[in-house]
Amino acid sequence: MKTLIRNARIVSDGDSREGDLLIDGERIARIGGSIDGAGVNREIDAHGRWLLPGMIDDQVHFREPGLTHKGDFATESAAAVAGGITSFMEMPNSNPTTTTREALRDKYQRAEGRAHANFAFYFGASNDNIEEIRALPAGEACGLKIFMGASTGNMLVDDPQTLEAIFATFPGLIATHCEDTPTIKAHEEHFAKRYGEDIPFSAHPLIRSAEACYKSTELAVGLARRHGSRLHVLHMTTARELDFFEPGPVTGKQITAEACVHHLWYSDADYDALGARIKCNPAIKTAEDRAALRAAVADGRLNIIATDHAPHTVDEKNRPYLKAAAGLPLVQHAVLVVLELVRQGHFDLATAVERMSHAPAERFGVQERGHIAEGQFADLMLVNPDHHTDVMPEGLLSKCGWSSFEGVSFSHHIDATFVNGFQAWNGQQVAERAAGQRLRFATA
Repeated sequence: MKTLIRNARIVSDGDSREGDLLIDGERIARIGGSIDGAGVNREIDAHGRWLLPGMIDDQVHFREPGLTHKGDFATESAAAVAGGITSFMEMPNSNPTTTTREALRDKYQRAEGRAHANFAFYFGASNDNIEEIRALPAGEACGLKIFMGASTGNMLVDDPQTLEAIFATFPGLIATHCEDTPTIKAHEEHFAKRYGEDIPFSAHPLIRSAEACYKSTELAVGLARRHGSRLHVLHMTTARELDFFEPGPVTGKQITAEACVHHLWYSDADYDALGARIKCNPAIKTAEDRAALRAAVADGRLNIIATDHAPHTVDEKNRPYLKAAAGLPLVQHAVLVVLELVRQGHFDLATAVERMSHAPAERFGVQERGHIAEGQFADLMLVNPDHHTDVMPEGLLSKCGWSSFEGVSFSHHIDATFVNGFQAWNGQQVAERAAGQRLRFATA
């Protein structure tokens, strides 16, 4: 199958140009000013719409196995490609947790033929699986996930000796969720004494506080610096933590960090209206923190933009504070959030593409993806900057069936998504065929 996309504004690697792009099978065959259409099966006239590399989302929870009433690889990857995400890296806190090589193999088998986007999985650390971690072959997982804060199952790693051993010996990328559990528990007890079961959701950023985040991030960065580890700190939420990270491109950095779209979009002022819908860990914090995160995306202290997509059912969310599940569905609208921030002037389009696509490919060593270049896999999104997207319940594709963005009108529309050269999304519906492939990683 050969597809020719004509008259697109092609944005990649800091460059923006008008031109044509030819897809031959799974890959980008040619990029040029005017490509001959001989032998082409299909032509698409972009009429100046933006052709961007698909987003590589390095942090999702698709809930399979064990929690598939919330979501699964098929449903959540369908929502992802509808939002321009062409590759995802899924977290290990499923049921059972992905803390054995057998559980990791099971996930790859489950995703094969069902994932609409390309896929990879994290291996999870626990206090007692250090031998499994040491036996993990290079490139088998996208990284090692350490919950240095409360998590589900046996995944809170709080044993100092275990942390030292992991940072000292693991050769791959270590990704951390940084919140200090004793600090959180102390704040939670304080608010429970004051409010009982009626803790307001506005207390969430005070319970899962800036102090808790800073203390845990300080520990992770200190361990990485001492042992020369490759550390990636997930979902930054505070201005103070940004002091640990250097501005500039991702190239050559041993220690990096990222922002998630909901932390770039919301602030603590939104808890009164949205309550449990934006309860997530780590918590959305102040408008001042949000402004600092946006500035850090612009200057490269935060090199990657991700989602932390974490669906729960409406019933699991509509509970009192202490029982309401933490997390929200985000993959279908993440790119639209980022493009809205571009339109508002927080950073430019080239920076957005770098943070969503190029940087995650480079940081994780994803092979042959993340750029628009001849020979790369054709993972692409066609964006209409002049057609808005109204978020309505009937258009939601995540299995949980709700979104915190309901009622929002975004200024852009994802008109098409290509995964390995196959059109997975046509602007209105997801194709039945699941074209996602297993991501491959450089192991040198």
